[in-house]
Amino acid sequence: MSQDLRRRDVLALAGLGGVVFASGLIGCGGAEASGVTPQVASGAAPVSGGPLAGAPAAAKVEDFFFLQLTDTHWGFKGAPNPEADTCLKKTVAAINASAAQPDFIVFTGDLTHTTDDAKERRARLAEFKEIVAGLTVKKLYFLPGEHDAAPDQGAAYKEAFGPLTQSFQHKGVHFIALDNASAPGGTLGDGQLDWLKGEIARVPAGAPLVVLAHRPLFDLFPEWDWTTKDGARALELLSGRDATVFYGHIHQENHKVTGRVSHHSARSLIFPLPAPGSVPKRAPLPWDAASKDHGIGHRAVTIENARARVEEKPFA
Repeated sequence: MSQDLRRRDVLALAGLGGVVFASGLIGCGGAEASGVTPQVASGAAPVSGGPLAGAPAAAKVEDFFFLQLTDTHWGFKGAPNPEADTCLKKTVAAINASAAQPDFIVFTGDLTHTTDDAKERRARLAEFKEIVAGLTVKKLYFLPGEHDAAPDQGAAYKEAFGPLTQSFQHKGVHFIALDNASAPGGTLGDGQLDWLKGEIARVPAGAPLVVLAHRPLFDLFPEWDWTTKDGARALELLSGRDATVFYGHIHQENHKVTGRVSHHSARSLIFPLPAPGSVPKRAPLPWDAASKDHGIGHRAVTIENARARVEEKPFA
């Protein structure tokens, strides 16, 4: 099967929180929007195109792609999405039906919708886990969101999915998954920052590095809790690397570069939220029955010919 055909198949997937192509992923320090205008934080410049920062010529990074799904909020019910009980199931079916199968899938938090009932929280996590177990792709990675983990500091989440943080390698790319959701206020904390420092030190200089998180690591809009209180300390640890951060939480596309680190958020699978600071109060945007994508969809990041291209693909 040709690479172009595989790409078309994946871009046709409906309702995905994010689709990421990695082909020689090296830093992704430069990215360019193709066919869309990225939403950026107030005062931030759009992500600019350019050659990627190079790893040593001897580094071996094989072509691959993975899917990022985010903010599925299983258990949500309400007017912002009257189809909430089917979105995740339809997404699983769409991925399984695609001729292009990703190497793995990562879920960047808020797998379930918050509840103060500990029994219900565990039930929702179990239901979510059962649904995604139906994916043909069996290599799955999960991160907690505040809806999953903040009410009990991650206790129920760990019972269902294991550790709150993890790291792994795939075809020459190093991945570090953070937890900036379970602690009060979404902090990383001294212990996790020490762990992050050690994980970064294990990655060879110049090697591709991807960081996965639920919340943005930079101050996107603190008034709406769109930040990580000690995220600046994490970015300082990453400051000597060309790294890419993929995150969720804000239910929309957003692209920003801080130093040598590029940050890309993905659309939610449940409902969109307004642009940062665009309205007095953060709330889900109303459901538009006439809309073709309802403000949810997927994002494709293609790394090709030493350049990164970010494309927004609406729900269809």
